[in-house]
Amino acid sequence: MKKLLICISLFTASFAGAQIYKAKSGGTTVSFYSKSPLEDIEAINKGAIVVLNSKTGDLQCAVTIVNFKFKNALMEEHFNENYMESEKFPKSTFKGKINEPVDYSKDGETKVTVTGKMEIHGVTKDETYTGTIKKVGNEITLDCKFKVKVADYNIKVPTLYVKNIAEVVDIDYKCILEPFEKK
Repeated sequence: MKKLLICISLFTASFAGAQIYKAKSGGTTVSFYSKSPLEDIEAINKGAIVVLNSKTGDLQCAVTIVNFKFKNALMEEHFNENYMESEKFPKSTFKGKINEPVDYSKDGETKVTVTGKMEIHGVTKDETYTGTIKKVGNEITLDCKFKVKVADYNIKVPTLYVKNIAEVVDIDYKCILEPFEKK
């Protein structure tokens, strides 16, 4: 929690006067799905940190890798130790900007693209994703689905398991944000 407050404080210091939104407690879900001939692999993470500056469209996200939960403990162990090397690369981050103007003063849904730098497994790449921003009352929901090619982020799959892991993994990202208020 202390890290979240420091992150938000640093982010907001450079945007005085802007409305800052942060991930609502328990309101973020990042999941992935890997379809393969032998066994489909799914995991879910409910602990991402997300901060949005509604004035500038700046968006920052951080996902702690070990927080992905699987249906099977052995899958989780292999994911963290063999593929993601989560001790060496504990987080995945995205820092970017929403490209389209969004009217946060009224309720509604807007289709957007966001462009920025995605870092996974120690590799940083420029990426552009499509999604929606929906505002209802004081809450903003970010919804995005995209694909990650494992090889692009230097994630090695042992030859023995190459048929168990898809080359491209589907990511589903949903986050409910609320206004950040200094305490």
